[in-house]
Amino acid sequence: MPAAALAPARTASARTAYWTRLLPLLAVLACVTRVPSFVRPLWNPDEGYLAVQARLLTQGGHLYDTVVDRKPPLLPWLYEAAFALCGSGSLTPLRVLAVLAQLLTAVLLASIARRRWGDGAGRTAGVLYLLVSVGLNPEDAQAATFEVFILPCTAAAVWCADRGRWGAAGAAVATAFLTKQTGGAVLLPVALLLHRRGASRAGPLRLAAGLTVPVLGAALLTDPAGFLFWTVTGSAAYASFTGSELHVLGRALTNTAILAGASAGLLPAVVRALRTARSGAADLWLWLASSAAAVALGFHFFGHYYLQLTAPLALLATRALHLLPGERRVRAVLTSACCCACFLAWGLFAARADLAHAQRLATALEHRTKSADRVLVWGIHPETYWLAGRTPATRFLTAGLLTNYSGGRDGPQVGEKYAVAGTWPVFRREMNTHSPALVVDDSRGGPYAPDRVPTLRRLLESRYEEIARVDGAVLYVRLPGE
Repeated sequence: MPAAALAPARTASARTAYWTRLLPLLAVLACVTRVPSFVRPLWNPDEGYLAVQARLLTQGGHLYDTVVDRKPPLLPWLYEAAFALCGSGSLTPLRVLAVLAQLLTAVLLASIARRRWGDGAGRTAGVLYLLVSVGLNPEDAQAATFEVFILPCTAAAVWCADRGRWGAAGAAVATAFLTKQTGGAVLLPVALLLHRRGASRAGPLRLAAGLTVPVLGAALLTDPAGFLFWTVTGSAAYASFTGSELHVLGRALTNTAILAGASAGLLPAVVRALRTARSGAADLWLWLASSAAAVALGFHFFGHYYLQLTAPLALLATRALHLLPGERRVRAVLTSACCCACFLAWGLFAARADLAHAQRLATALEHRTKSADRVLVWGIHPETYWLAGRTPATRFLTAGLLTNYSGGRDGPQVGEKYAVAGTWPVFRREMNTHSPALVVDDSRGGPYAPDRVPTLRRLLESRYEEIARVDGAVLYVRLPGE
């Protein structure tokens, strides 16, 4: 057989051998770095919110109508599918899917790096990403929530754009956006790659079609007006941080410092790349910059927002390390491994006071209500509904949508007048239609306590009486005849 005919076969064989060696390594590392996620039933209120939403959806609820949140539909649908297949009593199936999402992200980043800088760079990128991906507070890094599922979509968008597959790149951007709005930030590096390639007129058209068709489809599958309101136009007050500037700044600095510590093996290389040669990686710098803008959007700076930075950071560090002696790469990987081990230990052994509180409240709800009763938990821990197996009396699963407290504020711009537009009339109607057998005031002195919320205060005074207290939460039972 001629040498020219043998070349493609050798290339395919080398590619197969490369991935046969690398995939098991990345799979084991993905599993190890996600071990802490399996040791607790829940990690944060976002998981609780999604679990309650999914249970309501499996019972016939409708997204953006009887089930609402400020997020796009893909992750609630994923939770719903997992609950329909495996039951709603555990998040273990979602934990497994999160492991697969992390593995897919690492594989895509390894493929991008290998295509650009060679086999060694591919291995480095995949390993570095997985090591740094857990480098936040465990309740942010280990939870099976939005950012974990954004990451493979954003990596797929860049992977497709790197190969000129514009329709697929647009679909990947759309999938990221439909997981969480900030996932759409990856459109910027994708558009830069399109521009740099000088693609024909068909390229931008395919990118636009790949982006718009899935988004329009999701809107039509739910409710176009509700989809637009809950994902785009209905969150103006949530995106403001007026009055909470120091509170927000402190959270931003804390989470930035945590991720910087986890990235101690990567940052020197990234800084070196920034100071020396930036040519050939403009799309990666734009990816990092657009991800940083996504973290800052809304001025809340929660730890899990920072996960969007990890993929471009891993690629930029890989590129810089590729230009340095081999021992620098080894040092970077070992440093990252040591940092990763510290965060894994944090995840395995740190106490979760909020979870323990929600579990005690859930036990109280189980003892004082019947399984068919509806209840109202006035607080920011929707997981109580899921843990207790009780149906919420309202579609608003936290006090945040009704008071604007869900942004983590420390007091200002919290109250009925800052609620999502139109929520209070719906809430009052639901309190009459689905009058809760038990109301739990879990505000515990927060700025959204009933004494600062006139509608709820009047409801409790006229129709309920206090019967118990659990960990500072006040339990009210409906008066006879109400």
